[in-house]
Amino acid sequence: MEKLKVSSSPHIYSRNTTSRIMLDVIIALIPAGIASIYFFGIKALSIILLAVVSAVLTEGFLQKLTKKPLTLKDLSAVVTGILLAYNLPPTAPWWLPVIGSFIAIALVKQAFGGIGNNFMNPALASRAILLAAWPVQMTNWIVPNTDGASSATPLALINWVSNMDPASSGATQSGASQVAADQLPSLFDAFIGNIGGTIGEISALALLVGAAYLLIRRVISWHIPISFIVTTFVLTSLLGTNGIEDGLLHVLLGGLILGAFYMATDYSSSPITPKGKIIMGIGCGLITSIIRLYGGYPEGVSYSILLMNIATPLIDKFTKPRVFGEVKGHV
Repeated sequence: MEKLKVSSSPHIYSRNTTSRIMLDVIIALIPAGIASIYFFGIKALSIILLAVVSAVLTEGFLQKLTKKPLTLKDLSAVVTGILLAYNLPPTAPWWLPVIGSFIAIALVKQAFGGIGNNFMNPALASRAILLAAWPVQMTNWIVPNTDGASSATPLALINWVSNMDPASSGATQSGASQVAADQLPSLFDAFIGNIGGTIGEISALALLVGAAYLLIRRVISWHIPISFIVTTFVLTSLLGTNGIEDGLLHVLLGGLILGAFYMATDYSSSPITPKGKIIMGIGCGLITSIIRLYGGYPEGVSYSILLMNIATPLIDKFTKPRVFGEVKGHV
């Protein structure tokens, strides 16, 4: 009778499946979705549903067309749709999430072989393309509870004040700075989400609740998000105009928390080793800070993650651990 079965390594068993992991991510994203519906109304829900349905239909159609096994049950297309919707403004026309989901699934995910083969985050890549193609629709912000009043994002106000021309008259500069300061939200409003921004990024509180769930479930590790957030906080505090207050606003405003916990941690496009993950987080924080403080566009999270996605193979190459039992050759 055969008592032992010998098979190739690795001899590791895990109860986690792709669908279970994706379900955990969906559960973690629910609080931010609820917050967006509370602050922006039913329009936010319609954008989320349009993005999710379009992503699922695109993936199913392409897999049928190419005669590949259907993988809709793994829920990865649903996650991509939700993340894309969370990166869109609440004023987005109906066709924007539809086109965005098609780009994310067809061009960034399936074109490279499907789940596990994409070299960058599909939702963020799609957002970057949409922003380049339709900048007006992608940057039309509204302030919650103001009957649809348009406004610049708080990050844009901070960026504008930081880059104000020093040659302007003292009175003009002081008056403009005061106007911008008056329009900035309090730290409390920024924390709960009573601010302008994209659908899924506004409520730091809701995003952190979901992030805690992912950490407890061990779906993600702390390395990328914490190093990303800490680097951004330190740099914007040191280089900003108002010290720690600027650093806190840069953490709470924009897509930093959404990007750090939910998109920079994408398995397919992030480093494998803990050291590599920390390097990626620091790199994302550095690029985000440079773009926010010195760039013409007030948000840098998306581009920082995409750039570090591209650098991931190089990071993995230089941070891979030594093979157990490896012996250096003698000359």
